[in-house]
Amino acid sequence: MSDSKTVGNDDLLLGLCDSVAYVLSTATQDKVSYTPMVQRITKTTLTPDIGTFVMFTGSFSGMVVINFPKTTAMELYEHYMQAMGMPEDDRAKNYTSEEVSNALGELMNQILGNFTKSVNEKLHTSITQSQPKMLALPRELQISISVNLDNPQYSKVTFTTQDNNVFFLELAMDNTQFDMVREFKEHSQLSPDEILEKYNLKK
Repeated sequence: MSDSKTVGNDDLLLGLCDSVAYVLSTATQDKVSYTPMVQRITKTTLTPDIGTFVMFTGSFSGMVVINFPKTTAMELYEHYMQAMGMPEDDRAKNYTSEEVSNALGELMNQILGNFTKSVNEKLHTSITQSQPKMLALPRELQISISVNLDNPQYSKVTFTTQDNNVFFLELAMDNTQFDMVREFKEHSQLSPDEILEKYNLKK
């Protein structure tokens, strides 16, 4: 997220994209990256083969939608399970399996958790998220989702996985801007390991 004294929608979008790339790269132990180009769209849509969305509210409101083609969904699921130590024979074989949706839903939770933590640290403000919703969609079905925002702005970003499969993030949020009116230090949130380390050093 930008260190500028003004933070707007594109800075928040960049922070969200960084959270997606970081969480998925860490979870799958593979590189996940996103295009430097942002597409302006007029609505958010759930598309095949797996669509997931999360609402967030607080200092600003909006919705995050991520659409995974089945090949991408299975790559992320398989690499995530492999990194977790699950044997190949125990993994789901089809993108419509509940295990795949559950895994992607957990990753979505981690992404939004990372994003909300970043917002809290950078802006000294807070947002809360709903439980991620997952839908396995047949190829011919698209679902448009309307979100009740005063002045919405819609953006779409393309991501690429280690195996060159793509997926798409869509963000709908209030057109908002934060202006710094006084200097402040970013919040620093220590991990449990860092807290234990500091405690042990004091002994």
